[in-house]
Amino acid sequence: MKKTIYPGSFDPVTNGHYDIIKRVSQVVDHLTVAVLDNPRKTELFTFEERTEMLKIVTRDLPNVEVDYFKGLLVEYAAQKDVRIIIKGLRAISDFEFEFQMALVNQKLDPQIETMFMMTSNNYAHLSSSIVKEVAGLGGDICGMVPEEVHDLIVNKFNT
Repeated sequence: MKKTIYPGSFDPVTNGHYDIIKRVSQVVDHLTVAVLDNPRKTELFTFEERTEMLKIVTRDLPNVEVDYFKGLLVEYAAQKDVRIIIKGLRAISDFEFEFQMALVNQKLDPQIETMFMMTSNNYAHLSSSIVKEVAGLGGDICGMVPEEVHDLIVNKFNT
């Protein structure tokens, strides 16, 4: 299969994100996990921190590369010579938004295809926003985020 991109904000990376990354990496030749640096969005973690967390959790996946981008996803995909975008879905509400984005991306670049992958049932309830809320209120995020980055996330709220 061609080179593939899994884009997102990953603020922070969750077990749901990792589930998608691991499963996609098993069916494609090369996967770029691309962290969006969106200056219009207020992120808890810098794009450098998010990129580093993803590098830590994907280090044992030899066909996975972690990168970041600014601007339009389709322009980044063209630079990377990628024609397949993977989007993870948890619920119908995700599909509505992601379907609309897929149509816009295809309008901007007709060679771009978007493929959707459902998250595993174990992680359908997870989002980065929920992780931040629980961690920010001092709750236990074990099982919500990869063990390798758990302390990095918790420490962000203790500084």
